[in-house]
Amino acid sequence: MTIQSTNFSKRLFSLDVFRGLTMFLLIAEAAGFHGSFGDYTENNTFLHPLAEQLHHHPWNGLRFWDLIQPFFMFIVGVAMPFSLKKRLASGSRKEATIHILRRCFLLFSFGVLLHCVNSHALVWELWNVLVQLAFTILIAYAIMNLPGRSQMLICLGILILTEVLYRVYNPQDPYNQGQSFGSWVDMLVMGKINNGGWVFINFLPTAVHTIMGVICGQLLLSNKSNKEKLNPILLWGAGLLLVGYGMDLLGITPIIKRIATTSFTLAAGGWALLALALFYWWIDIKDHKSKWLNIFSVVGTNSIFIYLFAETVGHQWFKGFGLIFTKGILAPLGVQEGLILVINSFFVLFIFWYITYFLDQKKVYFKI
Repeated sequence: MTIQSTNFSKRLFSLDVFRGLTMFLLIAEAAGFHGSFGDYTENNTFLHPLAEQLHHHPWNGLRFWDLIQPFFMFIVGVAMPFSLKKRLASGSRKEATIHILRRCFLLFSFGVLLHCVNSHALVWELWNVLVQLAFTILIAYAIMNLPGRSQMLICLGILILTEVLYRVYNPQDPYNQGQSFGSWVDMLVMGKINNGGWVFINFLPTAVHTIMGVICGQLLLSNKSNKEKLNPILLWGAGLLLVGYGMDLLGITPIIKRIATTSFTLAAGGWALLALALFYWWIDIKDHKSKWLNIFSVVGTNSIFIYLFAETVGHQWFKGFGLIFTKGILAPLGVQEGLILVINSFFVLFIFWYITYFLDQKKVYFKI
């Protein structure tokens, strides 16, 4: 990793906020909020359905938490044209390509490392979001110099290929958990199948999210008017939602995040486009750049660092540390243990957030 300053947020603050909010939710999970909130509201008919939205759907369906990874991959794509333009202004295309290859190698390595940390053993597992991102960035970078229409056609080709691979492998039940094309690839590459139904080959359809982000980034970087930038994003977002949910409702292809079916990819992509449109319209067009938005933007400035920190030593260090104070103070007052764990997760989340705030104040940004 290198330490450098950046003025990216001054050019597109809405993207920093969008990325920061996404990362804020990810580190909230690492802090234990999603799990503790779900346990605490288990018998609450009003709050528990809300808590369930912070967990992945078990199979066929779409919850809010299923959108976080697509948002992350999409945001990376949006940032790529800005980053490439800046890099080419001070270097060559060859240097930019070497940087991308190095970045993808590090993302892949960090993703594998996270599986080892979570398993407390040396394992060869490729289901982590960082592993997936390493491949989607490579695919998106390889075609980002093509016209936008060509990139869209490639996205369509990727989705058709995904449909064909799953349906040819298991014509009777193409999206069967544990007996799909994705599971076959996992056995081939890793010699094992994920108990939760996740598959390594997800990087292929979800590359569409990163490519979509690149197309949007190129549009936002253009000299077109705000209306000419916003309208296509809104129209495509609504269209993808209609097609994605329609494929599921009509029984064509079910929405399954764990194997990134085409219907899921389209629906999640639609939500990503609409979210970007909302952030861009509210923050950059309407100029609502309130200081409180910095709560999220500072998390986005060191997104990969805080994700890795929170998922590894961060939660190991601070969950127990926090309980010294939260449980020590609240338990004698008669506060329920479940509520104490929720409050403790907020305390740990604050620590994670403050680390990003401190780094941002010192103008220290970890980039790969």
